[in-house]
Amino acid sequence: MSDSGQSQMSFWEHLDALRGVLFRIVVVIAAVATVTFIAMPWLFDNVIMAPCTGDFITYRLVNKLAASSGMSELATADTFSVDIVSLELTSQLFVHFSAACWTALLICFPIIIYILWGFISPGLYENERRGASKAFIFGNVMFYLGVVTGYFLVFPLAVRFLAEYNLSATIRPIVSLDSYMDNFFTMLIMLGAVFELPLLSWLLGKAGLLTRPFFSKYRRHAIVAILVVAALITPTGDPFTLLIVFIPVYALWELSALLVPKAADSE
Repeated sequence: MSDSGQSQMSFWEHLDALRGVLFRIVVVIAAVATVTFIAMPWLFDNVIMAPCTGDFITYRLVNKLAASSGMSELATADTFSVDIVSLELTSQLFVHFSAACWTALLICFPIIIYILWGFISPGLYENERRGASKAFIFGNVMFYLGVVTGYFLVFPLAVRFLAEYNLSATIRPIVSLDSYMDNFFTMLIMLGAVFELPLLSWLLGKAGLLTRPFFSKYRRHAIVAILVVAALITPTGDPFTLLIVFIPVYALWELSALLVPKAADSE
């Protein structure tokens, strides 16, 4: 048989293996989604909707910080609440399903990466597989740290600002269920992805595409950019919410600089 035939056979074998990998991922997500679907009423009341009330831990912390600094006018009112309404007849049913799937995806993230790595790793050289286990653990830790930061920090501060923002006193602030859920999961996944920046920097450094002088050269630019992003996320005008968002994101920048291998620091 010709080399092209063998190559074609090899391609179809890889395609079949990939199909098996994707099937296993779908099965894992579906199994976990079944559990989260059953638990969703409790998760909804105690986790997802928690930032809608004034006794959420983030708001209480902001109150304490504001009071201790003599800036009580920045404190969140204890009566703060967000009214969530279902505008469509099928909204609650669809949100139940989608929330279960998104929650399952967040839970299964390490398993998905592990399954994909099992498919990719046989085609890599030994030096390319070296350090993969540490990168796997670090990447997962950073992803969940980003999700936690999004849940306890960025999302509730954004909710507080947007829910209390009034264009006119005649407008009653009511949030649709679909809008709330879209923003909730989008922000959590976005922050999880942003917190992978140190791992990405490490990989680019190993590949020789990123050096430590890059971070020194553009540090001032990064500070300005992060401040702008923080202001856009929490445009409240007070220094507390701005710094609370700025500090962890800037810490990612500095951690990324430290993780770039020294061998890449050639300039």
